[in-house]
Amino acid sequence: MGLNPSHIVQVAVPVQNLDRARAFYRDVLGLTHLFDAPPSLAFFQCGQTRLMLGPQEGQEQVAGPILYYNVPDATAAQAALEAAGAPVIQPAHLIARVGGKDIHLSICRDSEGNMVGLMSETDAA
Repeated sequence: MGLNPSHIVQVAVPVQNLDRARAFYRDVLGLTHLFDAPPSLAFFQCGQTRLMLGPQEGQEQVAGPILYYNVPDATAAQAALEAAGAPVIQPAHLIARVGGKDIHLSICRDSEGNMVGLMSETDAA
């Protein structure tokens, strides 16, 4: 059944202080700052992978980063994982239009309870 994602497109890094973290990743680590999504997210580019800095919130708190896998269709990938027994935390939906692309996201849990992001980017409708 393998979904065979092509690459990790995004990593979510939980932070306690966005200003401090933004300065570290931009000024110390030297990553390219892409944009902020108010009130509490900052995005950076690291090679082929985006880095998303933001707070841990609510019951979906995690102990570490969340990997977002690039798939051709987030809705179809979610359905395949759900059919295999993976719980869906966040159903597939449009999260943004960036650079002429529609970005869809679904979040499921793996067999160990870790969150797994399924992200697809298609030409904007």
